[in-house]
Amino acid sequence: MAVNLKEKNAEELLTVDGVQVFVGQAGVKKTGHDDLTLIVLNRSNTVGAVFTQNRFCAAPVYIAKEHLANENGIRALVINTGNANAGTGMQGREDVLAVCRAAAEQVGCTPEQVLPFSTGVILEPLPAQKITAALPDVKPVHWDRAARAIMTTDTVPKAASREGRVGNSHTVRATGIAKGSGMICPNMATMLGFIVCDAKVSQPVLQMLTQEVADSSFNAITVDGDTSTNDSFVIVATGKNGQNEIDNIADPRYDQLKALLAGLALELAQAIVRDGEGATKFITIRVENAAGRAEARQVAYAVAHSPLVKTAFFASDPNLGRLLAAIGYAGLENFDTDKVRLWLDDVLVAENGGRADGYTEEQGQAVMNRAEITVRIDLQRGRECATVYTCDLSHEYVSINADYRS
Repeated sequence: MAVNLKEKNAEELLTVDGVQVFVGQAGVKKTGHDDLTLIVLNRSNTVGAVFTQNRFCAAPVYIAKEHLANENGIRALVINTGNANAGTGMQGREDVLAVCRAAAEQVGCTPEQVLPFSTGVILEPLPAQKITAALPDVKPVHWDRAARAIMTTDTVPKAASREGRVGNSHTVRATGIAKGSGMICPNMATMLGFIVCDAKVSQPVLQMLTQEVADSSFNAITVDGDTSTNDSFVIVATGKNGQNEIDNIADPRYDQLKALLAGLALELAQAIVRDGEGATKFITIRVENAAGRAEARQVAYAVAHSPLVKTAFFASDPNLGRLLAAIGYAGLENFDTDKVRLWLDDVLVAENGGRADGYTEEQGQAVMNRAEITVRIDLQRGRECATVYTCDLSHEYVSINADYRS
């Protein structure tokens, strides 16, 4: 069950000039629900994208990377669920290209102007003929339908919008959708994320912005520590809001736009954690006063990935020595454990190498009973910090993944 996560309705999601959204049923999913999404873009857009770090990346990831280098720009995104088209060899790539050709014919562009995305079961051939046959029948929809169409094991569709001032006289509209529930780990996981905005941004600058936004959102979440083969995050800028182009990161509007889109991306990323497979708790892990940001993230992920920590949260068990153990095996050099201070929400749990004076089991239990908990770790080694978002590990997680293909 999702933790404090509600489905957005159509009225809560902004339309963005220069973008059309379509969904359909290709029959790739066994459920008979929408499983095909086509996002059509205006001619003057720019696109930034980041992809999975998994070396066994899926066929659509290979092709999308190649197509991003196309000098004529991108005109469409085509997304199927139910099949990842990963571990499918050269035939998988041929199947992706067939889908791109069909989408291009419908949109009126070249196949190289189509970015393909897939999510679902790995090591099974993509039923490309089903997808190409269904593309002519996709119907125009609003973003709420598209968010639902890209779901796999998700229980709640994930969509959000933002609107804000960028520069002195222009407003930027942005809407995003995402999917993901399991195989979620830093450096992208089984997640797809798409944000469209009407700002005008040069492609090199948008690519840098996309990487920075991903780093503070989708690369700051973990559900189970598994990194998927298909993860992709895309930002599209249609240039339709009438502003002059942002073509330099020194432009003050760059930071304004980044803040707007980073907030949107973080909401989507946190929604993935809140909908983590079988999740009953949403956990924020904040590491403070580290010697460097990489060190702070190293400690945060050691805690977030610990099965013992995650199961303690599921059980609402204040067995908080598990947190200290995870911090201890994070691998920091010259690490003085006596300097570490540990809080659960506002309760000081440990300091000076042991239990904090005044801490009681009842205080810890009161916090562990909550649905949303913040773990704060002060290393007292420097001034850098990092925040990671995760969830607990429940019996339901095992059931969902044991029954995934049945």
